[in-house]
Order: sequence, then structure tokens, then C-alpha cells
Amino acid sequence: MGNRHHEPLPYGRGSERSPDRKGVARLTSGSISLQLAVILVPVIFGFMGFAVDLGRLYLIRGELNQAASAMALAAAQQLIGASASNTLVLDVLPPPVGNGPSYTYNFGALTLGQPSGNLSSSFAPLCFDTAADAVAASGGTSDCSTATAVQVSVTASAPLLFWGLLPVAQSRVTPVAAQAVAGISAPLCTGCGMVPIAVSALNASDPVNFGYDATYSTVYTLYYVCTGSPIPGPLAGAATEVPYVLLNRYDSSSTLTEGDQLFQDAALGLQASNDPTPNTCTAAPSTPLACMNVGDCEQPWASAPARVCTSTVANGSVEAALCGLYSRLDSPSNVGVCSAAVPDLGTLETAALPDTDLAPGETPPYSAYLGNARRLITVAVVSSSGATMTVLGFRQFLIAPNPGGTFFNPADAAGRFPALYVGSPAPLPQGWFDTRYAGAMCPVGGFSGPGKVVLHQ
Repeated sequence: MGNRHHEPLPYGRGSERSPDRKGVARLTSGSISLQLAVILVPVIFGFMGFAVDLGRLYLIRGELNQAASAMALAAAQQLIGASASNTLVLDVLPPPVGNGPSYTYNFGALTLGQPSGNLSSSFAPLCFDTAADAVAASGGTSDCSTATAVQVSVTASAPLLFWGLLPVAQSRVTPVAAQAVAGISAPLCTGCGMVPIAVSALNASDPVNFGYDATYSTVYTLYYVCTGSPIPGPLAGAATEVPYVLLNRYDSSSTLTEGDQLFQDAALGLQASNDPTPNTCTAAPSTPLACMNVGDCEQPWASAPARVCTSTVANGSVEAALCGLYSRLDSPSNVGVCSAAVPDLGTLETAALPDTDLAPGETPPYSAYLGNARRLITVAVVSSSGATMTVLGFRQFLIAPNPGGTFFNPADAAGRFPALYVGSPAPLPQGWFDTRYAGAMCPVGGFSGPGKVVLHQ
């Protein structure tokens, strides 16, 4: 038999197919790619979360910090050492806690304190006797009547976009919190925004109350400084007389007349100005016009010098200032002399509304006051009310209605008005507790008086 040529079987021996090694490699590579995809998807979402969600969380945290700080500062400004503080604090806090303006977060899309779907937020104010207690969160209370510091805690649900797709964040939200503490600072060496009035110290050797009633229960008759005798008699319900003087704060660069300036300064406090103090006797001529320094020299308003005690003619400048004080009790348009003393009265009085508490007496003294602080004024206490005066400190008085519920007369020839001495419980709108203007005149740490509101945390 001849040799036969045998073709090799295509699949090896018999009819079995031999494995295709390239196919096996292709199958193995596809399986690995699928496994890598399953592993990398959450990693990718995680990195996307770092890029997007973490950035949003930092933004929201910043918004909450700003809201907490703003609320704490606004609330601390209302701590006036009386029952009114409770209402005043609520008036500047947002709903649903108070009646003040709202705050937003998450690019301004969500309102604090208002729920939105599965997102919620809340804030909680607490009052403290001292700033140290507020920072330590020790002894907080909802009663702000004697507080000097406020702590505001804010929490909010922040939405998650990419991290919300991961199993560990299935709720798709995460809480973010912030906290701020604001309170009344140390006594100010330089006080701003006060009324340009100085009262004489009854006892210059008393560094705390300068001889005024330390129980804050005495209503004094403040009369414009005069020469000769007898001094003006007391008003009803205000047996002790104290002289006062208008301090020189005439702003020559203002478009307002002198009478308008006196009304505005007495009604709203000294206004901010780029001009320096007009006093020529001051040791710190760069002091802003709206401010004055402890230990510095002050001069009377030029058009309001000391009067003769027996004179029956009122001074027009004093009348303008008294009309400003009167606006804290009632509309000065109701007093004929005010229209003559204050040329732009109709315009200026719209920003000077009366107090919300006009009760003839406070029982117990001052602590029961329930108004909006319009009757509360801060004045300089001076060694004597002469041609030049040295400021010993700053103290506060509550302008009082007459015992029968009527109000003092701005046309009073002696420039008299009744006021309850209350010490220095309320903060000033601005000032410095360092010696940038007062210099060595101010004994930092060695005196008492009102502070201003500062952020502690």
C-alpha cells in the first residue's frame, strides 16, 4: 500500500477542540475591566465629592459662621441691663425664634430656621452674665435681663451630591454647625455716638458712680448750668438738681443748621463724621467729632454758655437739644417751640421715634424698664461744668416722664428735664478701649463705664 498523506485534524486528536488561548485572554481581560470599573466608580464619586460636596460644605460652614456672628453681635447690642433686653434680643433674631431679619445659606437658596424638603436648620441663642461663661458655655439662660454676652449656635442640613450616591451617605444630607459669642467689652477710653451732654460729678472721688445713687432708683432734675443763685428748683418726682452743659460738637462742614445739629445729636446721638473734634482745649485733636475721651478736656457749645440762674429767657440752642431729647418721649411737633428751634424738624423727626415704654415710674428701678432704649442716653461726667471741663467717665441716664404721665417742657427757661441715673449697663455703638486717642489720660483697666459690643468667638 502506498503512503497516504494525512491532514492534521484541526482540533487536535479525535474531534475535540483545543482551547483558544487568545480567547481565554480576552475573557480574562474583560472580567478584570468590569471588576476595576465596579471598584473605581465609588472612588470616582468620592473624588468628585471632594471636589464638589466638600467645597459646598465649606461654603455652607462659612455662611453659618457669618450668620451666627451677625446674630450674636446684633443680640449683644440689645443687652441694656433691664427686662427690655429679652424683647430687644428677640426683635433682632430671625423667625421662628424672633422677629428680626432672615438669614440664608447654601448659595442663598435656603432660609435658616425654615425646613426645605429633607433639609432642616435651627439656631439657639443663650445669654450669659459674662463673656467667659459664654465661651465656656457655662450657665446659659434664656433670660437676658442681666446678661452681658450672647452665644448663638446654628446647625443646618447640607445637601450631598456625589457623596450622596455612596452607601455611607444614603440620606444625602449631613449636618453642619457653627457658633459665635458676642458681648460687651471692657470700659471704653474713647466713647462715640453719645449725646453731647456733660453732667457734673456729685462726688469726684467716687470712681464708680461719681456720687450718684448706686441703687439706680433716684430721678434727678437736670438743669442747664447757670451762674448766681438760687439754682432752678426741682421738677416733680425729681428732688435732686444736677447741672449739665452742651458740649461743643458743632460740625462746620455739615449742611444742617446749628439747631438741626443740636436736635439730631440729642435725638440720635453724635453722628459719624470725617472731621476731628472742634474743641481747641483737647489733648487729642485727631479725636473724631462723634467721640470724646476719658481724661480729656471738653468745652461748652459756643451758642449755649452758662445762663444766669434767675433768667426767665430760654436759650435757643438748649431748646433745640431739648427738642431732640423730647423726641425720645413724644413727637416734638406737638411742642410749638421745637418748630422754631429746629428748622428741618419735619424731616429730622422721622428718624427719631418715641420710646415704646413711657411708664411714669419703673419698679423696681430701671430693671423693670420694657422700652426700646430710646429713652436711654449716655453722657460725659465732668469734674465741673465751666468753660473747660475734664471728662471723668461716661454714664447713662433714662429720661423719665413726669409722675402724672406728661413730659418735660423743651421751652423750660432753666432747660430742665427729669432723668433716672442707671450707671453704665448698655453698650455704646462705637469706641475704643485702647489709648489711640485718649493716650495716657485714660487709666486702662482702672476705671468703669460702658463698653461696646465685640465678637469673642
